Amino acid sequence: MTAEHRRPELAAFLRSRRERITPADVGMPGGFRRRTPGLRREEVAQLAGVGITWYTWLEQGRPINVSVQVLDAIARTLRLDQAECEHLFRLAGVPSIAVPATHDRLEPQVQSVLDSMADLPAAVLNSRYDVLAWNAAYAAMWPRINQDGRNLLWAAFIVPDCCSTFVNRDRELPQMVAMFRAAFGRHLGEPAWTDLIQRLSAGSEEFREMWAAQDVAVPTTRVKVFRHAAVGEVRLSVVSFAVVATPETRMAVYTTVDQESRERLDWLIEHPEAPAVDPAHHHTH
Repeated sequence: MTAEHRRPELAAFLRSRRERITPADVGMPGGFRRRTPGLRREEVAQLAGVGITWYTWLEQGRPINVSVQVLDAIARTLRLDQAECEHLFRLAGVPSIAVPATHDRLEPQVQSVLDSMADLPAAVLNSRYDVLAWNAAYAAMWPRINQDGRNLLWAAFIVPDCCSTFVNRDRELPQMVAMFRAAFGRHLGEPAWTDLIQRLSAGSEEFREMWAAQDVAVPTTRVKVFRHAAVGEVRLSVVSFAVVATPETRMAVYTTVDQESRERLDWLIEHPEAPAVDPAHHHTH
């Protein structure tokens, strides 16, 4: 990742985090005629105890020396969470954490682990949301896995709404994009990443808006609600485990959160050929 790729990202990220915080949040007078939402550059510099010129240069992405201590002070001032802190450090080129490259080669034993979870949908994803491997229960729940380019962002944003399986899109999609952006900080300038972002941006206004928000996040365990044409809604909790031998990959395992969802999922596993979306829609796409 080169500095020329990092700097514009760093500038945009700092600006977006600064605009989130109001003067009142940090005990400063609001004053009249504020041209910017949130804090001004000089206010961030003052609160973090750094020079205004230095902070301005940092936000402009100029090549300056940045120390861990100063970045920590800026992170505290901007109230960044753990994911945002790591993102800031990566963009500033400060090695707070060593990050290995993404690999897509899985050890053959991984498939055996997936297959052994017969009643739980499970798949291995990389940080770009490519699905690298999955089990039969996963394919029963999402039979289109082979049709959507095996990328979950593509499936979520580009597949038409009528054929989308997400019920709580408004909560899930911003979280997916925020996790994707956190990972993107490690891959600035890499064609596989920039190409996917360009294609998603060209195909989805929704993605463009979420991408522009500059939010970053790390995976959390939460309930997702999916719709399947054959059985209706299925409520699943997803837990992610790192696949250590293949950096930047995680095994996502879905468990049902109520009895009704369990029965519906069991039915799907027994009837894997059941179409996930209304077959009538297929003629229109």
